[in-house]
Amino acid sequence: MEKFFEVDWQSVFVPHESLFEIFIRGSIMFLVMYAILRIFRRQAGSVGIADLLVIVIIADAAQNGMAGDSKSVTEAVLLIVTIVLWDFLFDWLGFKSKFFARILEPQTLKVIENGRLLRENMKSEMITYDEIMSQLRQNGIERIEDVETGSLESDGHFSFIKKGGDKDTESNEKQHPIVN
Repeated sequence: MEKFFEVDWQSVFVPHESLFEIFIRGSIMFLVMYAILRIFRRQAGSVGIADLLVIVIIADAAQNGMAGDSKSVTEAVLLIVTIVLWDFLFDWLGFKSKFFARILEPQTLKVIENGRLLRENMKSEMITYDEIMSQLRQNGIERIEDVETGSLESDGHFSFIKKGGDKDTESNEKQHPIVN
């Protein structure tokens, strides 16, 4: 019980590394990671699982360069650059090759068709009726019967097309044409 309340105040407040070295390491790692992510992470949509994995691995690699536990900033930067280059290579392969795109990116899965739930597709992704209803409500749709098509997109989000089409979509496309 005596150890429970014993505190080594010196190890709590006295640094083991030079404060200036900690400042330099933190600054270098932040600036390098910021520059790398600004250069390589330009993509549409939200953060997916693969992106989250890359960020977590980069954070762990960056910690090596900031901690000073006999790891140099150069080693940490090289590790981060290696991770980002692999991620970039996979993104590039998925963009350039339909074969790699199918491997690297999950396909869209239809969960509603003509106002009816596709239970087999829902079962394959373990999507419940309540989850579908929640997504419908979040999209301003009250009933499944009002949906022409509902899909689970590759980024994990749901998309729905209401029956009867959306007239605003056509006029919106005329106002903002796609430029090649």
